Amino acid sequence: MIFPTHCKEVGAITGKPCGDRVYFLSRYMIRESPEGTEVLEVEQNPDDRGMMRRVISLRTLAAGDEVTKYPDPVNLHDRTALLHLASASGHRCTIFRGLDEHTTFICDPDPSSLLILHIYDILPPRPHLSATIHELERDGLFGELSVTFVHRVRDIREIGADVYPCRAAGFIRTLDSDPVREGDTVAGCMTGAQILRECGRAGIHVKEICPLESVLEEPFIARCCRSEREGVREFRGRFGGAVHWGATPRTIADTVKNVVDGWRKRAENRGC
Repeated sequence: MIFPTHCKEVGAITGKPCGDRVYFLSRYMIRESPEGTEVLEVEQNPDDRGMMRRVISLRTLAAGDEVTKYPDPVNLHDRTALLHLASASGHRCTIFRGLDEHTTFICDPDPSSLLILHIYDILPPRPHLSATIHELERDGLFGELSVTFVHRVRDIREIGADVYPCRAAGFIRTLDSDPVREGDTVAGCMTGAQILRECGRAGIHVKEICPLESVLEEPFIARCCRSEREGVREFRGRFGGAVHWGATPRTIADTVKNVVDGWRKRAENRGC
């Protein structure tokens, strides 16, 4: 797969105002010819200095029927979305025009190059972590990370417990508002179990609902109400991050980046 790291590496050949020279950042060029659109790789003279440098060679990466142009302007920084669009185009090479009229392309798209990040959350109420990541992804915040998300959101209503954690989720009997009786089953976590102990209900059966305790895949991000468990590290042998129940979008975005960077660094250290 060839996917320029930034649109500044891609230029267009529309004339020769500086002779056989190109802008020093240009690694690829797009040229229109009678046979159709060509996507070229540029080799510059390594001895040149300055902004405009001599071209030693142009290598054709794709041309003619191999090339298509995506019809609508897109966010060029959302690399994940562009990769999916290029894969669906049916052509070896897809050229994209940005909202700011910059240009990039993808040749031989490979969606398997995207890192899969597993998101663990629960509902009801709103699955805050999962929903926030959907919103930030929609706005293109994670585009440059080349990551795709798998959302593993558990519906805790399926547990069929007698008592649930709080009224905010719409349950009739909840740990924050109602007494717990002998024989009740409580949907809860480490915090719920601690509350029961401190209220003299240590023998009550608690069904675990903490997303962090449900992690089976890595790398991951999970929601947890225990602030001492926040951060990026290994949890029971799996690498990922935990964010608090009410984490801000900024904290969630930073955790995504830190997990992705940390996972790739681990892969480099392993020689993968």
